[in-house]
Amino acid sequence: MRLVIELRTPTQIEEMRPAGRFVASVLSALVDKADVGVNLLELDALAHDMIRERGAESCYIDYHPSFGASPFGKVLCTSVNDAVLHGLPHDYVLQDGDLLSVDFAASVDGWVSDSAVSVVVGTPREEDLQLIEVTGRALEAAIEWARPGNRMGDISHAIGQVARTAGLAINLQFGGHGVGRTMHGDPHVPNDGRPGRGFRLKAGLVIAIEPWFLHTTDQIYTDPDGWTLRSADGSRGAHMEHTIAITDDGPLVLTARD
Repeated sequence: MRLVIELRTPTQIEEMRPAGRFVASVLSALVDKADVGVNLLELDALAHDMIRERGAESCYIDYHPSFGASPFGKVLCTSVNDAVLHGLPHDYVLQDGDLLSVDFAASVDGWVSDSAVSVVVGTPREEDLQLIEVTGRALEAAIEWARPGNRMGDISHAIGQVARTAGLAINLQFGGHGVGRTMHGDPHVPNDGRPGRGFRLKAGLVIAIEPWFLHTTDQIYTDPDGWTLRSADGSRGAHMEHTIAITDDGPLVLTARD
């Protein structure tokens, strides 16, 4: 299958900055809001309000890929505990110690940014904090390789190496992706790979890098809601993501949070 990879000009990357800042601001507000006793639907409503106030567009609400049972219908993903990806917000009140992953993408002035973060609500378990730390470290390691002249396999290998060193298994069904006028585009960014392999990275490529790991498995199944992906053994998951522009000056994290 032929990849369709679009490179953005420096001017276009500048035009993408507002979308990145907006997505980052929404995630920061959601993390501040998330607390024991808060309903997942309240988080979705907050994001919806911020989208309206900004005049942005949701990338999720009408999203209906082949792996989704129906149009998503909400504006963010909220994955709790054994859910790790594509968590469909529902009537659930956050409990003390819940591990919450929030994934959010939006379009501002026709440009998309996509980002995710994992946090513990209330009293943390040490193993959850460690999982979040490893996932964040994998993301940081991958970003360092997002430079012209390197290869896609270098980014993927950086993620996988951090996971393997921590004793974590790696699922390759879902990973990062190209970002631009739409949320998901070429190229696919796997969460493991061989260094020095894959196509050569060029300035102007904009990608979402998103490592996600589970405590004790790499196997997942789809919840009856048709969207939420859960671990096969009930272990908890963490998910981190940033939208990155590859530039001649190095990686530019468009969704960096203050």
